[in-house]
Amino acid sequence: MATTDIRSEFAYDDLLSLWSDLESGLGVILSSPASSQEFTLRVRQYDRWMQSLLQRDPDVGLYLLFQLASNSPVGYSASHALVCAVLCHLIASELGIAQAERDSLVHAALTMNIAMTGMQDVLANQTEKPTSEQQGMIRTHPVKGAQMLSTLGVTDALWLDIIARHHEDAIDKADLRQAPPATRLTRILKVVDRYAAMISPRISRAGRSATESARSILANKNDEVGHALVRVIGLCPPGTYVRLDNDELAVVLRRGAQHNFPYVGIFGSVNGQFIPNPRLHSTADGGPQIQAALAAASVRARLNHYHMLQLGSHAGQAPTQQ
Repeated sequence: MATTDIRSEFAYDDLLSLWSDLESGLGVILSSPASSQEFTLRVRQYDRWMQSLLQRDPDVGLYLLFQLASNSPVGYSASHALVCAVLCHLIASELGIAQAERDSLVHAALTMNIAMTGMQDVLANQTEKPTSEQQGMIRTHPVKGAQMLSTLGVTDALWLDIIARHHEDAIDKADLRQAPPATRLTRILKVVDRYAAMISPRISRAGRSATESARSILANKNDEVGHALVRVIGLCPPGTYVRLDNDELAVVLRRGAQHNFPYVGIFGSVNGQFIPNPRLHSTADGGPQIQAALAAASVRARLNHYHMLQLGSHAGQAPTQQ
């Protein structure tokens, strides 16, 4: 079990600001790529920054990311790109993908929607269906994105190929065990893109629960990518809300040894009251168990995330508190 470096509220604020700064910086180069000097270098720097933050504590990183992705549509494009990059990084590690291919995949995740960054943010805050013009931009953005990146100095052919193909329907039918690298990596990005989009809210709809999103991804039982995604983040990733089978409410704090038995922080009582002193519970140690994941919009409690992550830092160190 990783040990969190959130030793104080100052350390938590520092870590949160680092993730926020990473997202903001990514948003700048995606929204104004032509104004970004050495664009390719900047993308690689953000990738290394992301990896260094995840190495501190992957569960804390996932907690902060999923809270961000599921609670607000503001700055959707950069948030979505960062969540996708993190998930691609974790899946690449799980599947033993070579470093060079992993780099191309993550860089593609960070930049896949560069040709429609502004419109993507508009769509997240739009109540009506996309106009015909917007639909046209959605259809053409993969190829235009690859062209933009090439103009910006990207010479990695695999990175560009993944971008150009990340909405192709034929990718879904490929046999990953025999597929060439570009097809295999594009499939990973396409699955991650769908999953991250489902859990994120729009003005026109709330995000789906993590479990509902995962089950949609796993509809194809032979989907190696979907199963790898669930193995690395769980059916209910850190930062997502759940209802337990005794009607208590909790937030997932850390992944467990098994993907469907995480550590949770119980903050809501069976009668719907907020618990002033949330308690840590390992679902692997017995009841209560997770009954259902909840969409973030359905949870009204405002949690002190620093205190919840402090609680999660004790996971695996002591018996479950009942």
